[in-house]
Amino acid sequence: MKQFLVFIGKIVLVLLLSAFALDFIYTTVFAQSETRNKVENVINSKPQNYDVIILGTSRANNHFVSELFEKEGLKTFNYGMSGAHLFETSLMLKLMIERNWKIKNIIVETDLNLSNEKRDDGTFGRFMPFLHKSKTITNHFKKEADFTELYYVPFYRYIQFDEKVGFRAWYKTLVNEPTNTLANNGYYPLGHNPKANMKNNIEKLKPLRNRYFEEIKQICKANHINLIAVTTPMCSNVKGMEYFKKVKALYPEIKEYEHVVDGDEYFSSCGHLNDKGARLYTAKIIEDLFKK
Repeated sequence: MKQFLVFIGKIVLVLLLSAFALDFIYTTVFAQSETRNKVENVINSKPQNYDVIILGTSRANNHFVSELFEKEGLKTFNYGMSGAHLFETSLMLKLMIERNWKIKNIIVETDLNLSNEKRDDGTFGRFMPFLHKSKTITNHFKKEADFTELYYVPFYRYIQFDEKVGFRAWYKTLVNEPTNTLANNGYYPLGHNPKANMKNNIEKLKPLRNRYFEEIKQICKANHINLIAVTTPMCSNVKGMEYFKKVKALYPEIKEYEHVVDGDEYFSSCGHLNDKGARLYTAKIIEDLFKK
């Protein structure tokens, strides 16, 4: 019995040491990368100066054309992330401030994402290699139900979020495989999709007095950043567009732009403009809000 317990103890010890070693190896590689995604680009950055930073979901990533801001002499980067919720958007802003970024204006897409305060696991996973590196990330995640195991169990976070920070992502980071994530100053243009579903139903969505949007407002106020909160366009065949009236009632400061692009030929899907539509939308934003 004693020999058996010793054997089990050795196995546990080997597994534990292996977990610590793998955790160190993975974290070291991810900690040195700046170009594979927007999260690591911010976390591993030096202090930056921007006239305009864009934050939000794919409806920010695909809708705000950084190039058009640049043509107006506004240094701009689009940090919108597909799948992100305001949970991650708020954290990205916190990280920029933690790294002493100087930002004059922040445009935040605030429409469908106001309807929840949950994390998006796909985007959430990208922060995992830096959980111990940044107190900002640690504090932001502390109230999550699985924080204890993610923070204290070595290598667990890489297993749990294997799709985003598993072996495949680690290897691509190690060999510095290029991506287009940071191309076009963060803007990701969409093409025309003839098979796209140009219908949507948002009747069940309800905007919240969203905790993370409130955080964004407080951060901007404390750091003298001009916050521009806007809605973004939807295709013509959407049930439940009253949702946007509820957004305006809840947050009168949010600027209404859900109707400014008319015609499904400007959409790649019901909730996402194609490049042609995005340019129309961005031009309208610049005309209304940056040309005085």
